[in-house]
Amino acid sequence: MEENKTNSKFKFPTEIVELPSKGLLYPKDSPLSSGKVEMKYMTAKEEDILTNQNYISQGIVFDKLIQSLIVSKVDYNDLLIGDKNALMIASRVLGYGKDYKFRATNNTTGIINDYEVDLSTLKDKYLNPKNIKTEGVNEFEFTLPTSKTLVKYKLLTHRDESAIDKEIKGLQKINPDSNPSISTRLKHMIISIDGNSDKKDIREFVD
Repeated sequence: MEENKTNSKFKFPTEIVELPSKGLLYPKDSPLSSGKVEMKYMTAKEEDILTNQNYISQGIVFDKLIQSLIVSKVDYNDLLIGDKNALMIASRVLGYGKDYKFRATNNTTGIINDYEVDLSTLKDKYLNPKNIKTEGVNEFEFTLPTSKTLVKYKLLTHRDESAIDKEIKGLQKINPDSNPSISTRLKHMIISIDGNSDKKDIREFVD
């Protein structure tokens, strides 16, 4: 007797999330240039991710969660940080609803109050196309007010953030009392100084 084998694919409900960047800084051949990402609702698989102690200890639990929820064929490392944050809020809504309850202490009175925020009312700060020099290119310019130095810089991606975190941890192993987060971030953001894109010169300029 021949066994009847069937392949069944479960289809989960999804939502389209608009990116604050509108996709304007991604190359035209990137799926992210559409300015939209499709995400599915949370399942037991994502609950397992949220309780994974290994992910929690490494500080990557939310990244693993978002990657699991994204349906669109995108490279997670290419996501701009602002876009990734928007997906994080979306994942919270898709998983547990729009109402977010929390407690906070008033710094003046010391009184602890309960709050509830409707996450669906949060407004994204969308990228203004007028501020973009070339569409599809993650590059901006700013002239320093005192030195009049022309600085070209980019918005950081998840890939950049990972590299920054790794570098900061390495620096703090050498000097535990140091806090090089701002300078390290600038070194990764800056593309060139007065047209000079040499990485060594950029790092010296920041320091």
